[in-house]
Amino acid sequence: MSEPGDTEASDGATQRLPVLEKSGAGDGTGPDQSASSSAYGPPPAPDGDGGRAGRFWSARRIPAGIVAVLLLGLTGLFLYDIVSVRAGRPGMAWRKELARQLAERPLDDTWVLVGAGVAAVLGLWLLILAATPGLRRVLPMRRTHADVHAGLHRDAAAFALRDRAMEVAGVRTARARVRRRRADVRAVCHFREPDDVRTELDAVLADAVRGLGLAKPPSLSVHVRRPGRKG
Repeated sequence: MSEPGDTEASDGATQRLPVLEKSGAGDGTGPDQSASSSAYGPPPAPDGDGGRAGRFWSARRIPAGIVAVLLLGLTGLFLYDIVSVRAGRPGMAWRKELARQLAERPLDDTWVLVGAGVAAVLGLWLLILAATPGLRRVLPMRRTHADVHAGLHRDAAAFALRDRAMEVAGVRTARARVRRRRADVRAVCHFREPDDVRTELDAVLADAVRGLGLAKPPSLSVHVRRPGRKG
């Protein structure tokens, strides 16, 4: 990115790049920029009148499909074996061996304990899937209408914050990562002082977080550094 005083003539016209003025820096009213990074709480968001915006529940299609296929196959095998025995044919060897092993092995046998542990873990996993919303990568947005429940993907929110950070004069590269409760933005500056760039990034990114329209805006953490020397 060029300096504020430079110009670009891609369309044949002279245009000055926008530079946001610093506010509150150095007079005790702005955030403390003495550290190498800054972290602030979530910016205030206007109240919506469409009701509570909860998390999105996953349909759990893949786990439900896997369990359904396994149960269907196991039930089909047992049903086929029962029909085969009723028709006068001998039962399957694996079922006879399984029945014999279950009848002869004690409860403290290693394989019995391993099988019980695997069954318990699978059952607990299914209960967790049934009791949790899922879709952790979709952030619920503020509801302004009762019939509309919108969400924003974390990657889309991170791209929006990164693009806003790249608009700040002096930012060479920027990376953003958005979680449920925190948004981390890391920038590399070149021709401006890191404190000045960080002050401007704080204001720009706080406005960008508010503009995302999330029901629970994440807290903002901004890190600015100089590029490392080559060689």
